[in-house]
Amino acid sequence: MSRVNTYLNFPGQAEEAFTFYAKTFGTEITTLTRFSDLPGVGPGELPADEQHLVMHAELPILAGHVLMATDMLRSMGHEARIGNNTTLCLDVDSREDADRLYGALSDGGAEGSPMADMPWGAYWGVVLDRYGIRWMVNHTPAS
Repeated sequence: MSRVNTYLNFPGQAEEAFTFYAKTFGTEITTLTRFSDLPGVGPGELPADEQHLVMHAELPILAGHVLMATDMLRSMGHEARIGNNTTLCLDVDSREDADRLYGALSDGGAEGSPMADMPWGAYWGVVLDRYGIRWMVNHTPAS
C-alpha cells in the first residue's frame, strides 16, 4: 500500500530527536537500524564515531503519518543543513510507479541519487525537483 512520509536528516542526533518526538507524540519508535547493522557498512567500514549512528528510524506520530530519519555521515561528505534536512518519502507499490514518479520529479530538477537496488532490499532514489523540494522514491517488494 502506497504512503507518504516525512524523512528527516540529522547531524548525529536522530536517536535523540526521535526519543524526544516519541515522548511528545506519546508513541514509540517502531524501527531503529544503525549503520553497523547493515551488511557491508558494519564495523571497520565506517569511522568508530559513526558506526552507532542511525541509518533508518521510523516513528508514527498522527493520523497514520510516520516520521523517518537518518544521521548524515561526515565521512561520506554529508552535511545536514536547511534545504537537505527534510525530504518527502514516497513509498510506492511497484518499480514502475517508482520510475514514473522519479522521472516526473526529475524533469527540470537536479538528480540526487538515481533509482537503484539497495542493500536493504529496496528500489530507491532521491531527487531535488525544479522547485527545490527533495523527494525520496522507494519501492520495497513484498517478502
